[in-house]
Amino acid sequence: MTTLADHLRALPDEALAALFRLRPDLVVPVPTDLSALAVRAQSRVSVARALDGLDEFTLRILDAARLTRDPDHGETATETILTLVAGTGRRVDRAAIRSAVDRLRALFLLYGPEESLRIVPGVDEVCSPYPAGLGRPAAELDPETAALVADPARLRRTLLAAPPPARAILDRLAAGPPVGTLPAAAPPGEGAAAPVSWLVDNRLLVPVTEPSGLAGKPTAVELPREIGLLLRRESGPLGPLRPTPPTVAGTAREPKAADSAGAGQAMEAVRHAEALLEQLAVEPAPVLRSGGLGVRDLRRLTRATGLDESTAALLLEVAYAAGLLGELDLPGAATRNGADQQMLPAAGYEGWRDGSLAHRWEHLARAWLTMTRQVGLVGQRDDRDRPITVLSAEAERAGVPAVRRAVLDVLGDLEPGAAPSVDEVVDLLAWRSPRRSLGREAGQREVLAEAALLGVTGLGALTTYGRLLLAQWTAGETRPGEPGDDPLGVRPDADGAAGGGSAAVRALDALLPAPVDHFLVQADLTVVVPGPPEPTVAAELATVAEHESAGGASVYRVTGASVRRALDAGYAAEDLHALFTRRSRTPVPQGLTYLIDDVARKHGGLRVGSAGAYLRSDDEALLTEVLADRRLAPMSLRRLAPTVLTTPHLVGRLLAALREAGYAPVSEDATGATVLTRPKVRRAPARGSVANRVADPLATPRLSPPRLLGIVEQIRRGDAAARAARRAPSTVRGAGRPGGAGPGMPTAHAHTQALAVLQQAVRDKALVWVGYVDAHGATASRLVRPVSIGAGYLRAEDERTEMLHTFALHRITAAVLDE
Repeated sequence: MTTLADHLRALPDEALAALFRLRPDLVVPVPTDLSALAVRAQSRVSVARALDGLDEFTLRILDAARLTRDPDHGETATETILTLVAGTGRRVDRAAIRSAVDRLRALFLLYGPEESLRIVPGVDEVCSPYPAGLGRPAAELDPETAALVADPARLRRTLLAAPPPARAILDRLAAGPPVGTLPAAAPPGEGAAAPVSWLVDNRLLVPVTEPSGLAGKPTAVELPREIGLLLRRESGPLGPLRPTPPTVAGTAREPKAADSAGAGQAMEAVRHAEALLEQLAVEPAPVLRSGGLGVRDLRRLTRATGLDESTAALLLEVAYAAGLLGELDLPGAATRNGADQQMLPAAGYEGWRDGSLAHRWEHLARAWLTMTRQVGLVGQRDDRDRPITVLSAEAERAGVPAVRRAVLDVLGDLEPGAAPSVDEVVDLLAWRSPRRSLGREAGQREVLAEAALLGVTGLGALTTYGRLLLAQWTAGETRPGEPGDDPLGVRPDADGAAGGGSAAVRALDALLPAPVDHFLVQADLTVVVPGPPEPTVAAELATVAEHESAGGASVYRVTGASVRRALDAGYAAEDLHALFTRRSRTPVPQGLTYLIDDVARKHGGLRVGSAGAYLRSDDEALLTEVLADRRLAPMSLRRLAPTVLTTPHLVGRLLAALREAGYAPVSEDATGATVLTRPKVRRAPARGSVANRVADPLATPRLSPPRLLGIVEQIRRGDAAARAARRAPSTVRGAGRPGGAGPGMPTAHAHTQALAVLQQAVRDKALVWVGYVDAHGATASRLVRPVSIGAGYLRAEDERTEMLHTFALHRITAAVLDE
């Protein structure tokens, strides 16, 4: 019988390279020889990875090979599989069956000639013990049942005599799996036990013991294979087959309409993410001791931004993955909930905020594609019945990037503008990779919803820039982890340009409205920005006006408080007049001019210093008014001079109290100079985006053809060396083992003989087998070509590995010339 190792050894180098291309996990790390490769190719882990990539039809053909396998020799044939699957009346293309068999052979799940195919043992360990949902043969289960199935006429009569409830049980087990739980005992003719008892008594079902059951006590019933095949005479032995993937009809959208809808949603996603980060900048959220943000903090953010909790959770997770959000250790007392960290924007947030909309969206979208977070779990309960919160460890799932990739690949394979339904996508994925899709249907639906929310899709179709982003991500997967690939963490774009300006960014830029550097000031002091503002305009408006609404056109409002905030930040009245005159495309309303002048006239009329704090003004009447103001009584103001008041409270509290009472003070330093203040911005330490890491942490690196051939050559050399070592003469392998029982040092006579052989080999440049005792005291042998002898050492070259070895002469036990 030819083993898998022998079969691999007989393959040409190109065939081995093709195997490694299909199953790259076989060479990570590179096996030492072909025997080690064969062991790895049959292991449970490697076989499971190979099976995970097979479609539904190919897995059914593998089941057919398991069903037609000879029980004595473990072999089957391609023609036998064709006969079973495409038997009489079956409308299955024989070419499709043969193509599936060829794919299984290319993966070496099947190996050997077509007339005697063998299945690698790992398949039976990984797959269900019931191929195609059929039970074991009757001969393995029960002799009386075997006698029943051996008589076709008697078997048909027994099946026809089955009561309807019993026949329903048979049909359900025939569809697979063929094992059912044995019901609890009940009086004869009553309950669910009655039809099962009838089937067991008539040998149509066989009681069996499940692995978890008590020894010797049946806990389940099994439908024999022959009976299951007879009940499947209409659908075929393997059940309903789908040789081709299910069609995805969907809805045809106009590609431009899909792109426009997606671009609008992308703009909203960026805006909402910025709003969430700004809220956390104003009021950082404490990090729970178990990790993540608390439910109350998430609800506070949703109330402030007007988002629902699922959308806010997704954007927070994406922002964290993109490195825009991070934790900051608190140096002093812990916050509420006992937390010693706060969540707030990270150091790279300002740089991201100053970029264009398309660049900001790409940064978020790439992080979403690669992050190992399943956001749909937020709000659910974990195995300890605790709620899963945003950014908590319980939402970590390593396989999520592969699910996103599979879902987006379905959309990418369709024509531009094609918008399939969610059920169509899930059904197609279930056909493409049943093993990977099993239990992940909810995650696949979540990916489609998240893609729509982030603007990767529009009207249910993959956008043009979404296709380019997916192609860029795919190109980045071909070289993860290679030395010198991306030392700075900035991958080149698909078109070869590093950093910004990728094809996806340019495509999205063409769809988004151009950033505007102006606004419209109206008579009611509202400021309308007719499009996405440039970063400088947005920064100016954030200082001089209050944000009211966002969308295609943002609306701000100028108030007395916002003007005072601008003056506090260093603007003068003339600067504000110039700003509105320069930026506004409409005449500046007279009311705005009056408001600025009025606030500026009062601004700085009061000066605050520390005494606790002092208050001074050249206007004695104004100080008298402040001193008499009952709202400021808690400040305990006291007049020190006609133009100076003092308070025991600190400067910050005095400033806040005066402003709350309607005054417009400013602070000054010890020299009397005005202190201009901007809000202090705290940031978490800088964090890198997950998009700069390996796209799929479970993915195996793709290997180039030269690298594959190099690996093949390395394995061939190792195999030759291993086989040569096994062929070493017995006088070399047994040397140094007294009585053949264990390692030992050579005798003086044996050492002299070995030295003479080595000297002769040096002169003749001949190959010689050298037996020696290694550093661990174990004996070993190697076929080498001696180069020199001197200073107590032998230097010899191993031609198979092209390495030079040095042997201590006192450790050499034997030497024999190679014949």
